[in-house]
Amino acid sequence: MALVYQPVMQLSGLLVSLLGWVLSCLTTYLPQWKNLNLELNELEIWTMGLWQACVVQEEGGMQCKDFDSFLALPPELRISRILMFFSNGSGLFGLLLSGFGLDCLKIGERQQEQKKRLLLFGGMLFWISGITAIVPVSWVAHSTVQEFWDENIPDIVPRWDFGEALFVGWLAGFCLILGGSLLNCTICSTEVHPSSVHYAVAEQQDQCQCLETETRP
Repeated sequence: MALVYQPVMQLSGLLVSLLGWVLSCLTTYLPQWKNLNLELNELEIWTMGLWQACVVQEEGGMQCKDFDSFLALPPELRISRILMFFSNGSGLFGLLLSGFGLDCLKIGERQQEQKKRLLLFGGMLFWISGITAIVPVSWVAHSTVQEFWDENIPDIVPRWDFGEALFVGWLAGFCLILGGSLLNCTICSTEVHPSSVHYAVAEQQDQCQCLETETRP
């Protein structure tokens, strides 16, 4: 039963990590990291992402403008760009390593130790990817809360609020960490894979046949 459960758990961890990586990539390019509702004009909603600022109009759709300079961005947005790129890259590398380390993959069936190492490195990369996805969205959320409750800003000035991309980023980080944990949990199992048992029995039978042939007159 454990031999059947382990590949299922590995595949589940990989699929959850894949979902987290897709959401992480989506978070990187969504322009809804911050939302701004203007009380004077409720028909317009301003949004800000890592790459551009947009205005959503009820009649005219969405119009976006890319940021002119990287250095002109607030510190949290500059660092968030770097961390999200690192998260996407480490997540992609983790998917590649974990994919080759799955027990259900026929490639490298005799090299179980190497496949376990691939799963271990892939799970660790998913952890790193998840953490580096949670840190920037949490930082932007923290700065947004500080600006929202800043008493030095007059009440008539509109305040930025949480955007949808922040919640997508938190979900992405959670999925990546959960997927990496599932993969690493399977490494702790000491069960022998059926394919390795099959090869061991086959090799033992071949050796017995060779001994019988040599002992015949």
